[in-house]
Amino acid sequence: MPTATRFLVPALMVAAACSGTSTGNTVALPRPASVVTPAEVMTLLTRLSHDSLRGRRTGSPGAFMAATMIAREMQRLGLEPAGDSGYFQRVPLYRVTDTAGRVRVRLAPGWAALDTIPAGRRVWAVNVVGRLPGSDTTLGQEHVLVDAHYDHVGAAGDPGNACRAAGADSICNGADDDASGVVATLKIAQAVRAGARPRRTLLFAAMAGEEAGLLGARWYVDHPVIPLVWMAANLEIEMIGRPDSLAGGPGKAWLTGYERSTMGDLLAAAGIPLVPDPRPDQRFFQRSDNYALAPAGRGGPHPVQL
Repeated sequence: MPTATRFLVPALMVAAACSGTSTGNTVALPRPASVVTPAEVMTLLTRLSHDSLRGRRTGSPGAFMAATMIAREMQRLGLEPAGDSGYFQRVPLYRVTDTAGRVRVRLAPGWAALDTIPAGRRVWAVNVVGRLPGSDTTLGQEHVLVDAHYDHVGAAGDPGNACRAAGADSICNGADDDASGVVATLKIAQAVRAGARPRRTLLFAAMAGEEAGLLGARWYVDHPVIPLVWMAANLEIEMIGRPDSLAGGPGKAWLTGYERSTMGDLLAAAGIPLVPDPRPDQRFFQRSDNYALAPAGRGGPHPVQL
């Protein structure tokens, strides 16, 4: 998320449509409290937002450390590697300097185009993707993508950063934006793995470069792990570390793009305490990775029913 002024929930970002009347597609919601402890959540969150990662700015050593940490956690959870290099899906990024002298990161059209750019301007970046195959012989070819972004804005003084650290602190750690969403994504995987295998395939992803312009998600849309026509739903998790009074306070969630699919109503009917985005003037839907995925969302042949 490109600003530090965001107010928190859980804020769950939904991209793909989820309407439909097909039967036999009920998703059993996991009960994560039985398998996920607050202590392990805090441990992983602390590691991802540690000062040593210096704000996980795209292309930085800290971003590499975070991606490696996430891949190892996916391996520990028993997810299958789903990238083009193990759990890593490489993303072709490069640096430019704009007319105001600011360093920006851009997405190349492809690897051949990146080869034409001087090596010193190329940026290491990956999406981290793990897969849990579905159990159903028919629905298993469809999938639900659960994702968050792992980059943040770096530290004050780093080239091309947007960090405005408070007080004497020079590092924008990004514990909430969006280490909290990444931890939630991984803990959802952990909770699901502890129960019966879902009928659909589940993809769990940590996207690169959201703060730089939804770059990892834009690359994923053009190079999906599974064709997007087989995506039944996408749930993106953003910034769940602070309660929002407009959503009802602690324990309440809000959903951007609520009116764009049936996901919100289905989750609410299943007992999830959430409301539509109470801050539409902030344009959070358009400023998060779900916006890159939403136009491609088709809801799959058998959209999810809860």
